[in-house]
Amino acid sequence: MAVHAPAEHAAHHNPLVLNRVGLWLFFFSESVIFGLLLSSRFFLEGIHQDHVDQVLGLVITIVLLLSSVTAFTAETAMEKGNSKLCSQMLLLTILLGIIFAGGVAYEWKTAHFTREEVFGTVFFTMTGIHASHVVSGIVFLAMAWNIARKGRFTSKSHWGISGTVMYWHFVDVVWVFFYPALYLVDS
Repeated sequence: MAVHAPAEHAAHHNPLVLNRVGLWLFFFSESVIFGLLLSSRFFLEGIHQDHVDQVLGLVITIVLLLSSVTAFTAETAMEKGNSKLCSQMLLLTILLGIIFAGGVAYEWKTAHFTREEVFGTVFFTMTGIHASHVVSGIVFLAMAWNIARKGRFTSKSHWGISGTVMYWHFVDVVWVFFYPALYLVDS
């Protein structure tokens, strides 16, 4: 004879809490990957960044940091119910992300070092993996923008924007560590 628990005793899981926990677990696993990449920059000997484009590195860093401001503004606008400003700021964030990715691609094309050199290997690996995350972030932002422009988010229900903006901030924070390691520190 099977005994069934009444429906009122069934476990209730808050989807928003589960989404947040899942996203933070993802961030933890990605932090391990990015941390290992960063440590490889300092572990390998003979790495000198004499030929990186310092100006381009600074410009794309500023662009990426500005994109965090626009992403934050988009999320805050949606929290206040301003879907028009949210959509505009999401589009601006996408544009800034594209400019950043284009800057990385330009540096790859014009680099004065090759992937066969120790620094080149580290540089192309670190920037390549980071750029792939930027591109995926741009896709997420575009999806959130499309949903926002259709009016499907509200001030009370906008996890798609919040989760996407958290991901975008994570990618930006990773660059805050990668930028000095690749452009400013000489081992």
